[in-house]
Amino acid sequence: MTAQENPRATEQGHPRTRETPEGSHGGRASSWLAVTVILLGFAIAGVALCVGPNWTLFWMGAAVCAMGGVLTLVFNVFSDVVVDAPRTNTSEGRTGESVLD
Repeated sequence: MTAQENPRATEQGHPRTRETPEGSHGGRASSWLAVTVILLGFAIAGVALCVGPNWTLFWMGAAVCAMGGVLTLVFNVFSDVVVDAPRTNTSEGRTGESVLD
């Protein structure tokens, strides 16, 4: 497949094929489940601090966060992110002045 055939070719001239992964932060459903559990734990603990503070409910929220942390390890969340080629900072067309000048 050539760069002309594939409109998503990279700046370096290397065509992207189906085998070439793109940079993505989409993740799997299991990873999103782990993140949701952690977020739910933070919400429970936050509400507990605002309504009292209710320390029992706070520690329950902390336990839910800890369970979410265990889920991230079990589901191997950090393997979801595919890192693409490093981006280069081009200065074409820039004069070094800010927009407000």
